[in-house]
Amino acid sequence: MYGKQASDGSLIKAVRDYGYRARPEPPADGASSSVFWVSGLDCADCAARLEKRIAALDGVEEAAINFGSGRMNVTHTAPALLVINAVKDAGYSVEMRRGAHPGDGDGQRKTRLLTTALSGVFMAAGFISGLLGAGEYAAAGLFLMGILSGGFPVARSGFYAARSLSLDMNFLMTVAVLGAVAIGQWAEGAMVVFLFALGNYLQAYTIDKTRHSIRELMELSPREAQVRRDGGVLTVPVEDVLPGDAVIVKPGQNIPVDGKVKWGNSSVNQAPITGESAPAEKGPGDQVYAGTINQEGALEVEASCRFRDTTLSRIIGLVEEAQAQKAPSQQLVDRFSFYYTPAVLAVALASTLLPVFFFQQPFVPWFEKSLILLVISCPCALVISTPVSIISAIGSAAKKGVLIKGGAYLEEAGQLDTVAFDKTGTLTYGRPCVTEVTPVGGAGRAEVLAVAAAVEAFSEHPLAGSVVEKAREEGLAIPPAADFVSFAGKGAGAEVAGKRYYVGSLKLFEELGAAPGGWRDRADQLLKGGKTVVLVGSPKGVMGIITLTDRVRPGLRNIMGELKAVGIRRVVMLTGDNAGTAGAVAAEAGVAEYRADLLPREKLEAIRELKKAGRVAMVGDGINDAPALALADIGIAMGGAGTDTAIETADIALMADDLSRLPYAIRLSRKALKTIKQNIAFALLIKAVFITMTFFGYGTLWMAVFADTGASLLVTLNGMRLLRVKG
Repeated sequence: MYGKQASDGSLIKAVRDYGYRARPEPPADGASSSVFWVSGLDCADCAARLEKRIAALDGVEEAAINFGSGRMNVTHTAPALLVINAVKDAGYSVEMRRGAHPGDGDGQRKTRLLTTALSGVFMAAGFISGLLGAGEYAAAGLFLMGILSGGFPVARSGFYAARSLSLDMNFLMTVAVLGAVAIGQWAEGAMVVFLFALGNYLQAYTIDKTRHSIRELMELSPREAQVRRDGGVLTVPVEDVLPGDAVIVKPGQNIPVDGKVKWGNSSVNQAPITGESAPAEKGPGDQVYAGTINQEGALEVEASCRFRDTTLSRIIGLVEEAQAQKAPSQQLVDRFSFYYTPAVLAVALASTLLPVFFFQQPFVPWFEKSLILLVISCPCALVISTPVSIISAIGSAAKKGVLIKGGAYLEEAGQLDTVAFDKTGTLTYGRPCVTEVTPVGGAGRAEVLAVAAAVEAFSEHPLAGSVVEKAREEGLAIPPAADFVSFAGKGAGAEVAGKRYYVGSLKLFEELGAAPGGWRDRADQLLKGGKTVVLVGSPKGVMGIITLTDRVRPGLRNIMGELKAVGIRRVVMLTGDNAGTAGAVAAEAGVAEYRADLLPREKLEAIRELKKAGRVAMVGDGINDAPALALADIGIAMGGAGTDTAIETADIALMADDLSRLPYAIRLSRKALKTIKQNIAFALLIKAVFITMTFFGYGTLWMAVFADTGASLLVTLNGMRLLRVKG
C-alpha cells in the first residue's frame, strides 16, 4: 500500500459496505470519541466526501458518517471545534449533543428557504423589468442579485469541494453559472441558480422525512430519568443512570432504562420496541425496556444496564449500521458513477474544444452545450436512488418490530421463494404444557397429578416444570418426596408417602417391568398422534398417563396463506421430533411439507438441498438453529426484545416473536427491490434523454438543472413510499 496508511475506520467502512458487521476498537490513549449531528447531507456521495474531508484533518484519527441518520462519529486528538468549523466550511450545519438525540436541522432549512425565496424574487423581478422595458443593465443587475443570493451557499460548497479535489454537483453548478454569466446569459444563470436552490431545499426536506423513522426511535427514550439517590429523588440524564439504580416512572411517561419492576403494577405499551399492539401487564419482577410507554400506574424500575447497552440503544445502533451498509445494487451504482462522471466531464470538454479548434465552429453555442453536459453529468439522482429506499424500508420495518440488518439482506429477502421453519420455539411456543391427565388402574385424577408433581419437583427437565406448574394451577397440595433418583433421558423416581413412585417414558416402565394393561394401548395411541406422554406409577403398574403438547402459535394457517400471496412458492418445516409429532404440528399449522427426525447436521443438509432449487430463508429461534440460519440465504430469528443472541445472530430479527410480521418483511423487501430498480432505471433514462437532447440542440441549461434536481426529488419521493407499506 502506498501513501498514507489506511485507518481502522476505512477498513471498517469497507467491511460494512460489503454487507458485514464490524466494530471499531476503542480510541487510542489520548484520543476521544465524539458524536456530531450533521444537517444538510443531500446524498450518500455528499456524506462520503465530507467523511473523507474530516478524516484528512490533522488530529483526526477516524471519521464515519451515517447518511441515514446524519450522525458522525469522530475519533480525534484535536479540539472538537476544528471538526465543527471544517463541517461548516463545507456548507453543512453541525452540532454536538450528548447521547442519542439528534438535532432537527430546522435552522439550516429556514436559511435555505430564505435564500431560495430571495433568489426567486430577484429572478422574477428581472423578467418583469425586461417586460416593462427597463434598461438591459437594470435587468442584468436583478438577475445578478438572484444569482448571488441563491448561489453563494452553492459556490462556497463548490469551492471547498474543488479544494479537496472532489468535483461535486455544487462545483459543477458553479462552473455552469459562471460560464452562463461569461457569455451574457444572465437570465439563464439566474434561473439555473433558483431551480438548483429550490431542488436542493425540496430534496433536503424529503430526505429528512426518510430519516424521520430512525429519529423517532432515538426520541423514544426520554433524555432524563428520575432516580432514587441519597434519600431523595434526583433528575439525571439517562446516560448517568447506573445498573442497580431505582428509577421512578410515572403514568404516561416513556421508560428510560432496561430493568425489572421493583414495585407497582401497570400496563406497558411495548409497540415501539416489539411492534406488539396489545399492552403488556407488568408487575414486580417483570422485565421492562427503555423506550416503552408506561400507561397506567407508577412503577419503580431497577436498572439492569447503562443506557448505551439497552435494547433500544442496540436496536438504534443496528438500524444505523444497517442503513449505512451498501446493498449490491448500490455498490454497482457507485462503481458506475466512478467512471461515469469523469467520462461525461471529458465529453463536455471535448464538445467545446473539438468543434472550435478542428472544425472552426462558433465558440458560444458549443460552450453552452458543454455547460449543459456539466450539469447533467452529476449522478446525484443515480447515487441516491438506492440508499433512500434502503433507509426508508429499514427504518419503517424497525418501527414495526422487524430488525433488518442491512441493504444486502433487504434485497436478498426480496428474492426469496422458499421459507424453512424450525418447529420448536418457532411454529410452536417451545413450552410443553399439560393438556390431559388420564387415571388408569383405579387412581383418581388429582392423585395422579399430585404424585407426579411431587416426584418432578426435584427435576430440572422442561416437562417436569410443566407438570408441577399444572398441579399448582389446579391448587393441589403437592406431598413431600424423598430419595429422588433421575434416569437420564427416561424419567425420575422418588418416595412419596412411604411408597416408591416413578414418572417417565414408556421405555422406563418397560425396564421397570411394569404390569401390562390397557394403559399401553392408550399410550401408543397418544404417541402416534404426536403427543408427548409421561407415565406415572410403580413397578406394580401404571396409575396414570399425563399428556403434554407444545402449543402451536395461533393464526399460522393465515400466515402461510399470506406467504404464498407475497410470492413464496415453498414452505418446509424442519424438526428433530418424531414423524408423528411433526405431522400433527404441520397439519395444524397448514404446512404441506415437513421433514422429521433431523439431527443438526441433517438440518444443514436439508437447507443445502433447498438452496439448489432457489433462494431460501431459515426461520428459527436464534440459538440452537444458528448453523442453519447461517447457511440459508437469509436467516430470520424469532428474537424477543432483549434476546441478545437472536438480535445478533440472524440477518432479520422478529422482535416480538410474532410470525405474522414475516409476510410483511418479505412484502416490504420485494417492494424495496422493485423501487430500487425503478429509481435506477429512471435516473439513467433521464440522463440519456437530456444528453441526447443536448447534442441535437434542444437542451438548455435551466432544463438540465430542472431535470437533474427533479430526478433526484422524484427518486427520493418514490423511495419514501416504502414508509407506507402496511405491516
